[in-house]
Amino acid sequence: MERLKKISCKNSKVKKFRLTQDKVFDLVVAVILVLIIVIMAYPIYFVFVASFSDPAYVNNGSILLWPRGFTLLGYQKVFEDTRIWIGYGNTLIYTIGGTALGTLVTMMAGYALSRKDLPFRNAMMGYFVFTMYFGGGLIPFYMVVKKLSLTNTRTLMVIISAVAVYNIIITRSFMESNIPEELRDAARVDGCGNGRFFFKIVLPLSKAIMAVLVLYIAVTYWDSYFNPMIFLTDRSKYPLALYLREILLTAATGAANSMTTDADAARKLQTMVQVIKYGVIVVSTLPVICVYPFLQKYFVKGVMIGSIKG
Repeated sequence: MERLKKISCKNSKVKKFRLTQDKVFDLVVAVILVLIIVIMAYPIYFVFVASFSDPAYVNNGSILLWPRGFTLLGYQKVFEDTRIWIGYGNTLIYTIGGTALGTLVTMMAGYALSRKDLPFRNAMMGYFVFTMYFGGGLIPFYMVVKKLSLTNTRTLMVIISAVAVYNIIITRSFMESNIPEELRDAARVDGCGNGRFFFKIVLPLSKAIMAVLVLYIAVTYWDSYFNPMIFLTDRSKYPLALYLREILLTAATGAANSMTTDADAARKLQTMVQVIKYGVIVVSTLPVICVYPFLQKYFVKGVMIGSIKG
């Protein structure tokens, strides 16, 4: 009996020790995660705070947690330029059209490549992957686009970034792990063809991966400025990113030019450049940040594709 009591007492001490270890481990993990969140979130918060602060405080580095000398000067300088609204309109057209096209094409490609009865599917997948590492270069690409008479067109801006091989790969992985072959066999028995099976069954079951694709593709289009800068010459077709770049460069160039004429005006304009820059960052990223919470539920599920499951 005494032996059983000793064993029970020993087991109780072991449990308490393990419980203490677990609490310490959880505390250390929580502290590390909080530090990581602060390190990642503070730059975004600082940009937002600085965009509402007086340029003098921003330039001397006295902004830390709260705005100082609250002002909307940066946003005023950005939005008083009418080009900003043209850029917003063009970017919405390119983003909505490109995202819809890219999501549909990527879903169709991922579904087709996930089917085991597709002839030469591994060879086609290998060809797609090859293009991720090797390309023809900018000049041949430009010559092909020009030969197709797509330069300086909105059509090109909609289709140019619609499909990415990486998106096809994660879509294919999702289809292989979440769309069972038995479901396809059952649909075939009921007389359901490939097209109807894809639109009626596969798409409704693929909301998670579609949310991932929508976010990836939309962000790509929203932030795109290099392709428009290369292929567009008509300013009325410029997206938001190019106009914001021009506004920022105009402010910086104006400050540099004013130094040779009016020193006081140059100093004032130079102090505003930083605030304008932060305002430009907020204007360009805020719409994407606002959209993300609505996709977060599906995004977290879809982005875990291929992870280890226990």
